Amino acid sequence: MSLQVYNRYKGRKEEFQPVHDGKVGIYFCGMTVQDKPHMGHMLAFVAGDMIRRYLKFTGYDVKYVQNFTDVDDKIISKANDEGIEFTEVAQRNIDEYFRFAGELNIIPADIYPRATEHIDDIIGLISKLEEKGFAYKGGSDVYYRVRKFPAYGKLSGRIIDDLQSGARIEVGDEKEDPLDFTLWKGAKEGEPAWDSPWGPGRPGWHIECSVMSMKYLGETLDMHGGGMDLVFPHHENEIAQSGSATGKPFFRFWLHNGMLSIGGEKMSKSLGNFDYAKNVLASYDPETVRYFYLSRHYRKPLDYSDEGLQAAQTAVTRIRTLLSDVEAELRDSSGAYADAGKAFVHSLSEFRTRYVEAMDDDLNTVAAIGVIQELVSATNRFRAEAMDNNRLALRNAAVLIKELGEPLGLFSTAKTRKGGLEDGLMTLLIELRKQLREKREFELADRIRDQLAELGITLKDTAQGTIWTSS
Repeated sequence: MSLQVYNRYKGRKEEFQPVHDGKVGIYFCGMTVQDKPHMGHMLAFVAGDMIRRYLKFTGYDVKYVQNFTDVDDKIISKANDEGIEFTEVAQRNIDEYFRFAGELNIIPADIYPRATEHIDDIIGLISKLEEKGFAYKGGSDVYYRVRKFPAYGKLSGRIIDDLQSGARIEVGDEKEDPLDFTLWKGAKEGEPAWDSPWGPGRPGWHIECSVMSMKYLGETLDMHGGGMDLVFPHHENEIAQSGSATGKPFFRFWLHNGMLSIGGEKMSKSLGNFDYAKNVLASYDPETVRYFYLSRHYRKPLDYSDEGLQAAQTAVTRIRTLLSDVEAELRDSSGAYADAGKAFVHSLSEFRTRYVEAMDDDLNTVAAIGVIQELVSATNRFRAEAMDNNRLALRNAAVLIKELGEPLGLFSTAKTRKGGLEDGLMTLLIELRKQLREKREFELADRIRDQLAELGITLKDTAQGTIWTSS
């Protein structure tokens, strides 16, 4: 089965086919950086990273673009409250994003465009929309004529006449229609502004993503991602303004991740129920947090809880322990395995097949993780039963676990130490401890074990001898 993804624009699963064979362009909506990232933000970016990784896993050449909205009302308000430039607020929160993204093993985007770096491009697109009759000046602002775009509402499944009943014109707006949205905001006192044909001002929120996605990926693009909260109005407005400007379809596939919730309510700053990423990562290992995110299908909402994170921590520890033990047990082993080892290695291909089937079914990480856990169980059983050189077959299982973990961003970062000074010193200490135990000098032998444990190195006495692993 080829990769099938749920395309929100069509409302169904479809076979993924990019515009250009073998190449995929992805635009993922990034943060509006008025504050540091919370756990809801990072859920979205882990989902985007997983999608990108799996496409690369299947052989695609992927170009990944993720923007920063670095100027908006909230950023400006915070800067004014603190008496600093809006650029300082934006940059410190961008720095925080990169810190947490690194901890969560999110591969850096190929391009991180910012709204303020593309003012000329934004003015150019608004001017084009104005020339075509889709945009008009109202007071000091410029608006988009929603009713002029017949497909408006298709992504979100909304009917334009129903939207009309709940729409209203705010005081100070000079719209032709309550549904029209802002492309350019006229400057107000105390706000940053750029010159434009309509007077000094700054971009509206929606226009920047149309500009930056088309600039870096083309006019008809492969895949757009983001949280479910962006479907309307942000992504709906992107489709309208981009399609109006080019006369071409915008993105072919629209993928949206479910929202992180607490007690059934969306996690957000406005509700006061959010948890900053730094708070959670101070209590839980980043790989545990990532596993927790991916233990739920990316399109479904995920309820944030310590119980869920603790369950993820147990699962991750089980897999890490197996990988560390296999590495330690086979560190100095070589040779060929016999029939039992060959049969075990042959059985591993089924796990890879089932894993790919799971991921090809709309990136079902839940089922994929289930396959990895079954592989770990099978490996532990074989490890307990295997004798002599058949144990060498465990290396094949460890390699496969890491291979299947890579699209999830899991398990491939397990620390490996092969050869070099560290291996030599550990071999020396293990041999010294063995001699001390043979001489019944257990107190000194135990001191070596305990002091190594303080350094994060665990010694395990097995039937095959003493092995060491590191945390």
